[in-house]
Amino acid sequence: MDILQTITEEFNLTSLRASNIVSLIDEGNTIPFIARYRKEMTGGIDDQTLRDLFDRLTYLRSLEKRKEEVTNSITEQGKMTEEISIALSKAVTLTEVEDIYRPYKQKRKTRASVAIAKGLQPLAEKILAQDKTLDVQKEAEQYLTDEVKSVDEAIAGASDIIAEIVSDDATTRKKLRNFFFNHGEITSSYMKGKAELDEQKTYEMYANHREPVSLVKNHRILALNRGEKEEFLKVAIEVDVNFAKRITSAGFLKDGGESSKIVKTAAEDAYERLIAPSVEREIRAQLFDTASEQAIKMFEVNLKQLLMQPPLKDKITLGWDPGLRTGCKICVVDGTGKVLDKTVVYATLPSEEKQKQAKVILKGLINKHGVEVISCGNGTASKESEIFIAELIKEVKAETGREVGYIIVSESGASVYSASELAREEFPDYDVTERSAVSIARRLQDPLAELIKIDPKSIGVGQYQHDMNEKRLDGALSGVLEDCVNSVGVDLNTASVSLLRYIAGLNSAVAKNIVAYREENGKFTSRKQLLKVPKLGEKAFTQCAGFLRIDCGKNIFDNTAVHPESYDNAEKLLGLFAYTKEDVKERRISDLREKIKAYGENKVVAETGLDKATLTDIVTELMKPGRDIREALPAPTLRKDIMGMEDLKPGMELTGTVRNVIDFGAFIDIGVHQDGLVHISEITDRYIRHPSEVLKVGQIVKVWVKEVDLKKKRIGLTMKNKKK
Repeated sequence: MDILQTITEEFNLTSLRASNIVSLIDEGNTIPFIARYRKEMTGGIDDQTLRDLFDRLTYLRSLEKRKEEVTNSITEQGKMTEEISIALSKAVTLTEVEDIYRPYKQKRKTRASVAIAKGLQPLAEKILAQDKTLDVQKEAEQYLTDEVKSVDEAIAGASDIIAEIVSDDATTRKKLRNFFFNHGEITSSYMKGKAELDEQKTYEMYANHREPVSLVKNHRILALNRGEKEEFLKVAIEVDVNFAKRITSAGFLKDGGESSKIVKTAAEDAYERLIAPSVEREIRAQLFDTASEQAIKMFEVNLKQLLMQPPLKDKITLGWDPGLRTGCKICVVDGTGKVLDKTVVYATLPSEEKQKQAKVILKGLINKHGVEVISCGNGTASKESEIFIAELIKEVKAETGREVGYIIVSESGASVYSASELAREEFPDYDVTERSAVSIARRLQDPLAELIKIDPKSIGVGQYQHDMNEKRLDGALSGVLEDCVNSVGVDLNTASVSLLRYIAGLNSAVAKNIVAYREENGKFTSRKQLLKVPKLGEKAFTQCAGFLRIDCGKNIFDNTAVHPESYDNAEKLLGLFAYTKEDVKERRISDLREKIKAYGENKVVAETGLDKATLTDIVTELMKPGRDIREALPAPTLRKDIMGMEDLKPGMELTGTVRNVIDFGAFIDIGVHQDGLVHISEITDRYIRHPSEVLKVGQIVKVWVKEVDLKKKRIGLTMKNKKK
């Protein structure tokens, strides 16, 4: 297989660009670096496509390596033929390679291997040849020994050998695998003795379920697997057994009289005992792998959208971790996330006295620190907390004229962070709930900087994430974190180790060294100082420098995404139009694009040594140094009043925020304690394959209430305006 050619065709690239990308990867360049600073070599492919290409390249190389191993093994056995060699060269999946290798693989003890050890292999071969003149009974008599005491025993042993030959046949397995997939049905039912359990209700729709394997949706596969794993469901794939047996026999049967009858029986035994259970497992595994990949891709999309939500910068924020008996933990942080104050209030207890005390304390904090927004977690007692907050901010406005808004934020992962070693290092004197309150405040101020500290699987935007292959999921989500951090960039003088370790070219050890160097020597004033950090060499510097910002340095380029390798070219660009770095710093080059257009882009490229892609990027950076790409997105919507689930009526129009996008719809935060669900069929009038075609996490949408079930705490929403 020509791997480069395969990559070229599958990703619709030119051969030169495909070759460039593979070379860049093999040279050890990181995906963010390639995506951002080698656009002229890649054609501007985005980071996600590059990761997909990297995964495919890894798979294809593993496939070629396995082919080589199998070829060597079969050759060493002296069994390699031209037919096998051709089959291996044409194989495009690891499954096909393993099917070819199956007959030559060292097996553990089987019925067939026992029969072979008894000397019955020649008898099996004669029966399989199906010569009409063969008298099987008489032939079998020649194989009687102390271990084979009867003709029937000899024929049975030969049949076991034939069954294994049939089972090991790659063509037969491929046909049956296709038959199971295209004509099989996946079925489920309650496990015996579990039907009356309350937990079983989760899988009520799968109590007597049946649908074609080829049509089953990915989220149903994951649900069925979860139900089976929890021992609530019995799941199977059913096919027309007689037809499957005919497929199994077809490649081996001849018109050979008595011999053919034995071969047919052996083939049917192979199907029932060896092939069907194996193929069913393979199909189930294939379905799960496909569903997992879809779930992981969706998780990646949701996580990226969540992390890239615009920060609420420079707002003094009061973080509120709701509670009942133990009180609500409160932390006030300044615009940079530094903790200014903390306390506990009992605002959710049914005690007028306690609530009055809470208001006095909170009004004091709001006035003392100039609190502008309250960030309240959505966990236990959040409803009671929200009612209290809505009353509180009305009173604050009436008494002082101060406008304070509030937002209910997802607490997902806050408790995980609070109990982590990282949180203990950051706030050694705080208890877990106090740390949680700080996290709730900070995740509103800068979602990326705060959520990066938490295991992505605990953030709450996935689907069946705990059932996924952990290594694959962790790798995919780490890629998302890396892409997000590098696309935004980080302040070298304030970034935590948690942020720095995701910068291209860095790891946890080097990130810690950067922070240690900063603490010992003071703020970085130049990117070049990074080369003084222990274990950060030229290679790492090349990869990371462009993603690290310095807003207090002498060189304004250090506060942009312009890479140090392009500083000289960037200065040539400025000089070409009589601009200086001071003009960049004071943002006096707003007409740079127009000047380049008038001068001629090709002439600028020739005179500065920049390629067109890099020129475009540099101009964008120089026109707005220190920019945050997230600021172009809609800011979070602050609330001033509250609405309860009981206030919702069918047909009511609301504005909400997308919290999570899943295979069958999306959950929308509409300002009540319970998120509403918009089913995929209610998102748009046009046909869509997946909700992600229309919706993304953090998106502000207009919805209408379809139905409300107070008992089950379910809210059905629609995005189709029925009044049109």
